[in-house]
Amino acid sequence: MGHPPTTSRKKVTIQTIRALHRRGEPITVLTAHDFPSAHLADHAGMEIILVGDSLAMVALGMEDTSEVLVEEMLLHCRSVARATKSAFTISEEQALATAIRFIKEGRVQAIKLEGGKEMAPTIRRITTAGIPVLGHVGLTPQRQNALGGFRVQGKTSDGAMRVLEDALAVQEAGCFAVVLEAVPAEVAALVTKKLSIPTIGIGAGAGCSGQVLVQVDMLGNFPPGRFLPKFVKKYGNVWGESLKAVEAYRDEVKNSQYPAAEHTYPISKEELDKFSEAIKGL
Repeated sequence: MGHPPTTSRKKVTIQTIRALHRRGEPITVLTAHDFPSAHLADHAGMEIILVGDSLAMVALGMEDTSEVLVEEMLLHCRSVARATKSAFTISEEQALATAIRFIKEGRVQAIKLEGGKEMAPTIRRITTAGIPVLGHVGLTPQRQNALGGFRVQGKTSDGAMRVLEDALAVQEAGCFAVVLEAVPAEVAALVTKKLSIPTIGIGAGAGCSGQVLVQVDMLGNFPPGRFLPKFVKKYGNVWGESLKAVEAYRDEVKNSQYPAAEHTYPISKEELDKFSEAIKGL
């Protein structure tokens, strides 16, 4: 039935996120890649908006996330920031120097950094510099590329232990929360219980402290046949509805039904007659 405008909401901060976690209230996270998608997510009441590097594929038509440039990410971050009035905004980054740029130039409130124990020293440097970091363990895009595709993590006892160790390492390094991606639900729930920071699940079951999805996936922005991970639930059919609308526009233009009188601007008969007379000799 829709939600009230976000002007009625207080600005979400890390303290807000921690309070939700303490109360056991699930944290809502959604990606956005431009002004309209961020405006929608913010208006719908998302607590966190993530400008993920998935925009490389969904907004820029690239093959994978490794192709997107820092300048391109910054442009999208600024676009999202202009639309976001209440939600806490986070962007993707891997190093201290660029993390500072994303906070200052991209106007986001935090960054997301992928990797576990091996990235803990980098996370520590960034958090020590006063920049909030959202960790990301389990299946990460970099690991996905290295593995040659989508692979669930933590399906063995040893694998589950690695997920836990990675999550503990990024918590110790100062992350305020951590994304668990493509991990069995039972493992994610146990990892969540072992941490003192919130977990944000994507393909990790309902036992996490919150959930995140890629907006264009859950809205159904692309035509049927595009690969979607098992964990994606389509809440809409934007492609189908948009296609119908554009086809209707095409047909009405071809049939001279659009524009109708209500879509045009009037001119008085007197002025029209003057104009018609003036151009007779041209």
